[in-house]
Amino acid sequence: MLGQVDKEIMQRFTIHLVSDATGTTLQGLARAALAQFEGIEPAERFWPMVRTPAQLKRVMVEIEENPGPVIFTLVDRDMRRQLQKLCHDLHVPCMPIMDPILRSLSSYLGRPTKGIPGLQHALDEAYFKRIDAVDFALSYDDGQTLDGIEDADVILVGVSRTSKTPTCIFLARRGIKAANIPITPGNPFPEKIFDLKEALVVGLTESPDRLVHIRRNRLKADEEDSEHYQENAYLDLEKVEDEVRMARRLFSKHKWPVIDVTRRSVEETTAEIIILWQKHRAKLEREKNGNS
Repeated sequence: MLGQVDKEIMQRFTIHLVSDATGTTLQGLARAALAQFEGIEPAERFWPMVRTPAQLKRVMVEIEENPGPVIFTLVDRDMRRQLQKLCHDLHVPCMPIMDPILRSLSSYLGRPTKGIPGLQHALDEAYFKRIDAVDFALSYDDGQTLDGIEDADVILVGVSRTSKTPTCIFLARRGIKAANIPITPGNPFPEKIFDLKEALVVGLTESPDRLVHIRRNRLKADEEDSEHYQENAYLDLEKVEDEVRMARRLFSKHKWPVIDVTRRSVEETTAEIIILWQKHRAKLEREKNGNS
């Protein structure tokens, strides 16, 4: 019985995430790690932009009042030592999550780290590239315009509700200019896309059953309206199956890579597209160097 009580207590705990920057990466890594454990209920205390001794002191008071594991990305040596000493005194883990990566890179490069917080968020060229990419994705969403689409890095093609728009936004957050064009029955696909040489065109597809389910939810159709929506080609399973086959024939004809998003998250789809895009860029570079 006592063991059961102890186990129940250990299921609930406070975890402190302390960062001298925005902490987005730290938060993502911590949540990914915690997701590997069953039967736990962590209470996350998030402390971003901790850059002065006064700010750290406030955090340390909270840690003393609510002891629990601490994961941090502080680069200031004095602040690190203070935080680590407190955790040692409280007998709680204190994990500098970036240290293994920085040590390995420093050893490989033969250079010390700068030790300056927030460098990854500097308003540099990469930052403005991401902003431009987001603007591009919004401007070229759902085939609303083709003027200037030749500047796209990636063009996603697929029938309605194959996650084209959110995938474009995720790509844009990586600085990749992505446009998307829908395949709709009765409307000719823009031939301009067939002539593009630089952009990577990727076909997105999904199972007809899943598409109907997503589309019905999108239209907020309920059981009372089911008969009405069954008459709608947008939700008719046989019509949707025809759409998917038509799209696949188009992909095959132009030898575009195809990704089935039926069981994929947007993040997983984005990751695969990035790999395809990197290979595409390498191929273009080889061809360019071969012709020069």
